[in-house]
Amino acid sequence: MTEEGRLAGEPEEDDGMELDDDSANGLLRSFGRQVKALRIRAGMSKAQLGAELNYSESQIGSIEIGRRVMQSDAIDRCDEVLDAGGVLVAMKEPVERAGFPKFFRDARRFEASAIELHAYDTHLINGLLQTEGYMRTVFRLERPELEDDVIEQRVAARLARQSIFERKPAPSMSFVMEEAILRRTLGDREMMREQWERLATVGLKRHVEVQVMLTDCADHAGLNGPFKLMETDKQRIAYVEVQNVSRLHTARKQVRELELKYGIIRAQALSPRASLAFIEQLLGER
Repeated sequence: MTEEGRLAGEPEEDDGMELDDDSANGLLRSFGRQVKALRIRAGMSKAQLGAELNYSESQIGSIEIGRRVMQSDAIDRCDEVLDAGGVLVAMKEPVERAGFPKFFRDARRFEASAIELHAYDTHLINGLLQTEGYMRTVFRLERPELEDDVIEQRVAARLARQSIFERKPAPSMSFVMEEAILRRTLGDREMMREQWERLATVGLKRHVEVQVMLTDCADHAGLNGPFKLMETDKQRIAYVEVQNVSRLHTARKQVRELELKYGIIRAQALSPRASLAFIEQLLGER
């Protein structure tokens, strides 16, 4: 077992090919060449294909050289428009995984099929809840700096993850975040206002609960840091990530301990109703 993105506690199932960064970049370039060849065969310009997929001409160009990840629904449409006969669709899953940093790729497989997902966050708003402006700011603040094309790739991949909110049947989800996350102004105030508005909107969904852990909470079970709990129709998983190093736990003892901790954290945080009122208060202050 290795430290980055591996299952801890039991043998790992082979659910897909492992991708290191070089392989991921090569796969995206290969996919881009396929798109370009099929586009030329169809007699379409980049602008024409972009119009069909709701992408700009420059975005199609970035996809064709492997610098941008095409979103899953766009791959389906692209395959149809270019009469690719399923060639592009067959590459959809590995292309999507290649858009994520290496340490998150295994966790993404479980997230995509989760029937329950629960997260406790301490430093940043959870990626599933972030606005595009917030995530761009987060990626731009990373050190060492990320290249512009890497930022675009990761923004597209993170936005694609948010389709989980529209899945049918909808997974049950809850998010607990520290008050300090909401009060930390990343970028500018208008961007943060948009982020608070998104939290308020998502928090109204029937299958989603958003909670805030107040800074002055005297009893706090989450002092060891952030984590995520996921359940698929086959197993329960706990995911822990820090400084680009991740760990997936499937051993029942380890998962149960974090499930217990999460239950206590939720009890200590503001209720979902009070949390939404707190977010509305932030919106009223600015």
